[in-house]
Amino acid sequence: MRRSTIKDVAERAKVSLKTVSRVINNESSVAQATRARVTQAIAELDYEPDPSARNLRNGFSFAIGLVYDNPNPYHIIAMQKGVLAACRETGFALQIQPTDSNSPLLAEELIEFVQRSRLAGLVLTAPMSERKDLVDALAERGIALVRIIAATDDPADGLPCVYVDDRSAAYEITEHLIQLGHRHIGFLWGGPRHRSSGERHAGYERALQDYGITVDKRLVVPGDYTFDDGFRGARRLLALHEPPTAIFGSNDEIAAGVLAAAKSAGIDVPYELSIAGFEDSPFSRQSWPQLTTAKQATEAIARQATRLLIAGLRRHAYADDATPPRNQGFLPQLVVRGSTAPLRPRATLAKPK
Repeated sequence: MRRSTIKDVAERAKVSLKTVSRVINNESSVAQATRARVTQAIAELDYEPDPSARNLRNGFSFAIGLVYDNPNPYHIIAMQKGVLAACRETGFALQIQPTDSNSPLLAEELIEFVQRSRLAGLVLTAPMSERKDLVDALAERGIALVRIIAATDDPADGLPCVYVDDRSAAYEITEHLIQLGHRHIGFLWGGPRHRSSGERHAGYERALQDYGITVDKRLVVPGDYTFDDGFRGARRLLALHEPPTAIFGSNDEIAAGVLAAAKSAGIDVPYELSIAGFEDSPFSRQSWPQLTTAKQATEAIARQATRLLIAGLRRHAYADDATPPRNQGFLPQLVVRGSTAPLRPRATLAKPK
């Protein structure tokens, strides 16, 4: 079967080719009833615009790139879904590029990626989005971009971004544990290259301080955003002479590793040890007991970032003097599940072998 064309869509919807083009480009000048008719025709014919052909006709690229370096597959899948959803809404194509954020030639590699793929702009995720040197190098080459970063407020540096208030969410998780009666709370870091790790640790420390609890450095363990580091970090904490009664892992993979370490040591969760994670990934719901966590709307965050990028691209391409779209912040929400409970006296625990 031959591939459907824009002409087929126009004939099916009984509109002009230009009207179909306006619907594909999500222009506001199309009447709602007409838009619905064209959208239905596109769906019935399974029509997909050819980004390369549109680029050649209009001199404007209808393709963007998503750049990431993250060990958490669930996080990356959610990011991809969010970006793809926004691209489908606006008729853009997507190129996905995994990278090594430690590469000394990363700026050159990304510039070459944009030029080779004829991209209009990039969605940068952490930790690349939080590297000022990289962002500046891309901006100096005229590459449009939007950043997804961890921050309590809009950085207001003139560059578009979506920011996630990890610090406040981590404060709320730690406060939840404190209000359950825990005073000896361990903390397992995520990857040090990610600003989110430092923000979550800062929220943890601030909550302890606000409740008059001394911050014990022995209860804070470095690591990465992985199950294995959660397992190793938990065994280290549980081997202490005075082990913690609660452990806060910087993401759900880490917390799932903590849960596995607790079970291997014969520790009853949550009655002998409370565990909390962060992000509300499938790990938090597939574990038993299910994990208390902070629900981070990763897909919605990525979708909004992509919308922000595309709005800026169109504003620039069509010399639109309208007010530029505003950066948006997200606050992850506490989700209490079965892995946390009030502090109860417990017998002396045997150290893990």
